[in-house]
This record gives sequence, structure tokens and C-alpha cells, in this order.
Amino acid sequence: MPEGHTLHRLAKEHQARFGGGVVRVSSPQGRFAEGAAMVDGRVLMRAEAWGKHLLHHYDSGLVVHVHLGLYGKFTESVGVVGDPVGQVRMRMVGAGKAGAQVVGADLRGPTACEVMDDAAVAALTARLGPDPLRRNADPERAWQRIHRSARPVGALLMDQQVLAGVGNVYRAEVLFRHGISPQRPGRSLAAAEWDELWADLVELMRIGVRRGKIVVVRREHDHGAPSYAEGKPRTYVYRRAGESCRLCGTTVLHSVLEGRNLFWCPTCQPG
Repeated sequence: MPEGHTLHRLAKEHQARFGGGVVRVSSPQGRFAEGAAMVDGRVLMRAEAWGKHLLHHYDSGLVVHVHLGLYGKFTESVGVVGDPVGQVRMRMVGAGKAGAQVVGADLRGPTACEVMDDAAVAALTARLGPDPLRRNADPERAWQRIHRSARPVGALLMDQQVLAGVGNVYRAEVLFRHGISPQRPGRSLAAAEWDELWADLVELMRIGVRRGKIVVVRREHDHGAPSYAEGKPRTYVYRRAGESCRLCGTTVLHSVLEGRNLFWCPTCQPG
């Protein structure tokens, strides 16, 4: 599932491509036909992301909410927008700002694609924890839940009601970078540890937005064993179960925590 930096990058791209212009919205697949008709021909005022949620704000006051889930993906086109291919849930076509080239975006396979009003958007965002990529995010909100909880910190970081936008890769890697076992109870964390985790997440996820990919291995450690998949940056522990830790040589371990794969080094992350 795409992590928060992907949605923030999409929001920036959609703002640049469509913001300030009339957008023709349709649903070639048909599953979003009613919602598309509600915003078709309106001006896209703002695109933004909250955690793993993408929000398109139109001048009518209506908002298109997209959650990509496991399989959702946007494909972009510039100049010529051809016939839709495959199951396109939502198609956006617009000239963007005055004088810009015609642009298009096709959405396939999302978990959610729906129209909301301001009240529904407020209810959605109220359920989410602070997003490290939003300027007004308050890490104290997350800390108040974490330091009172007996749940493992590895589970708390993935709980979108505690912290919005963090997924499995950032969870595994930021805990490794700070030597924190994912099995430690949240209430065992010190305030200083949380402050360092939050600051690191902010920096790592901003790099993800700028570069369009997750980069977590420090330069001095970026050598040796290849990445877990072609075209992916190296990681310390994510998807490296059974391999040697880049720092100490201990075998990286794997387990399942609350239904999600968990990776860690028992030597570098004692507990």
C-alpha cells in the first residue's frame, strides 16, 4: 500500500496539473458515475493529502476523496488523452491553469473514490492522527496515545488514528534507525525517544516526496547487500528477513504483528 509520501506527491502533482482550471471528470468504468457527474466541469481549487488520503477540493464545495489501498494507481497523460484502457474508476481531463497544455489522469483500483462535503471531510480528518508531512501537524497528539498504550510501538506507528501516513517500510526503518524494538510497549518509550522518531519521520518522508521513493539508509551504510527488489532503494531491515544486518551482521528477523509483516534486528533493536 502506498505510504503517505506518495499521496502528498500526488497532491502536489495534481495541484500543478489541474489546480485553478476546469476539470472534466468521468467514470469510464461506471462505478463512480454519479460522483463524477457532481464535480464534472467544476474548477479544482486545491489538492491535498492527509496521511494516505487524497482530497480534491472543487469550487462547488464538494471534495473527491481517494484512498488508493493496495491496488489503486493514477496514470498521467499530457497532450493527447486517449481512450480509457482497463477499469478506469475516475478520469480527470483539464487544461489546468490558463494556457497550459491539456492533461489527464486515470485512476484504477482504489479502495475508495467518493464525493464528500466539508462535514464528511472534517469527520475523516478528525479520525486521523497527525501527519508528519503536514506543516500544522502536532506530534503531541500522537505521543498522548503512544505513552499511555500497552500495545507494541510497532503497531502504534501503523495505526492511522495514532499517526497518519506511516506504512510498513517507514515503520520498520525508523525504528531500526533509532534502535527501538518494535515489540516494546508504547508506554515504555521516553518522550525524548518519541521526539527523535517524529523528527526523523518528518525528514525521511519529505525526502520521499521530493525524490518519489523511500530513501532510509544513511550514506555511510549504503553499500553491500542489494535492495530487496529491483529499482528499490536499500533498506536496513524491511523485507530482509534471513539476511545479515547491515550494521552488526546479525540475522534480520521477521514476524507478523497485528496482521502486518514485521522486520527487525534483535541486536540493534534489543528489547
